[in-house]
Amino acid sequence: MMNGWWNKKKSKTRKSRKGKGSYTKVDLLFDILFWIPEIIIFPIRVLFWSLRGVFRWVIDVT
Repeated sequence: MMNGWWNKKKSKTRKSRKGKGSYTKVDLLFDILFWIPEIIIFPIRVLFWSLRGVFRWVIDVT
């Protein structure tokens, strides 16, 4: 009796573990939380490096 219950429980947990490879809403939320700083910082970084390059070019030309 106990052995049958254990095998049934084990097969259910194995099935649930096999289906866990899908992309969930929690994964989406974490991806968004990780990408927000990058989306905000990237344009600032590009502007900084562009202005730095222009200033160095102007100083080298003069």
